[in-house]
Amino acid sequence: MTVELVVNLHMHTPYSDGFGTHKQICQTALRHDIDVVIVTDHNVWVRDLEGYITEGKRRVMLLIGEEVHDRNRIPQKNHLLVIGANRELAGFADNPQRLIENATQAGGLTFIAHPVDPELLIFGEQDISWENWEVFGFTGIELWNGFSELKARVKNRWQGIFYGLFPNFYPAGPLPETLKRWDDLLINRPEKCVAIGGSDAHALPMKFAFLRRVIFPYAFHFQGVNTHLLLEEDLSGDFLRDRQKVLGALVAGHAFIGYDRPASTRGFRFYAHGSEGTALMGDDLRLGTGVTFQVRLPQRAECVLIRDGEPVQVWEDQEACTYMTTKPGIYRVESYLPYLGKKRGWIFSNPIYVRG
Repeated sequence: MTVELVVNLHMHTPYSDGFGTHKQICQTALRHDIDVVIVTDHNVWVRDLEGYITEGKRRVMLLIGEEVHDRNRIPQKNHLLVIGANRELAGFADNPQRLIENATQAGGLTFIAHPVDPELLIFGEQDISWENWEVFGFTGIELWNGFSELKARVKNRWQGIFYGLFPNFYPAGPLPETLKRWDDLLINRPEKCVAIGGSDAHALPMKFAFLRRVIFPYAFHFQGVNTHLLLEEDLSGDFLRDRQKVLGALVAGHAFIGYDRPASTRGFRFYAHGSEGTALMGDDLRLGTGVTFQVRLPQRAECVLIRDGEPVQVWEDQEACTYMTTKPGIYRVESYLPYLGKKRGWIFSNPIYVRG
């Protein structure tokens, strides 16, 4: 049995630069069928808040991580999401490699946050992209970051105000530069590289003339970019055991990124079958005499199978897709849907590694 969990991560609270408490975030998550919330405040690990938050028969798992970066660096590039370490790690922020190593030693997972994050000077935002690409040992990257995408889409102040008032119009997919960077890492790096999607949620209170409102509230993010995890068995209710299941699925890459606003991405599956067995996202599979890929979409949509960064098959308006190959490579899936007059990224899978 495969169990699917919807995870929303990269959330901020008043412990750093967010405006909603952990309790408020979890209460909102419960109303939007989120299974796991991962809060990662800037350079602070908040103790003793992890656990299950319940409301009636519903529950959400709250995990506490940290977004670490060097506050003395101008601009403050090289942000790293640390999840599961259970200790404060901001003291290692000045050396990204040492930070990764210490987080790993503490049992934590490390994801490069918003690898491409352009400047938006009209709103006082600097470029805070990741620069230290010589590092190694990290778990993966944040392929789709809601806030860095917004910074890339806004070209002038009026466009920024429009997206602030009507945020559903801006998400369209991971930045092309980030997708290319991920493919390069998958092809050229000996280690696997897990892709996650993050909200980078702050719930900022803003004022436009006489109009006051919260820009990009947490509810907006819970309906947007989520990371969906696949587990071999359901959660038991024992928090510590369930926490390990979630972290295990993350590090294994048994996950896909889903943009759940145009349509729910629950139910997406991507498998590979061969004479050596069956693999799902994040797994290795020996090529043997050949491999057959199966893709199942929650509804009819455009589906693209990518091998080593290049499309090898495109299906239009399909729900179930099959592809056979005798070539090794790193295979992943992208899917697109029309929404609000534009083709938008819907699903981005982690890869299956077909080894020769």
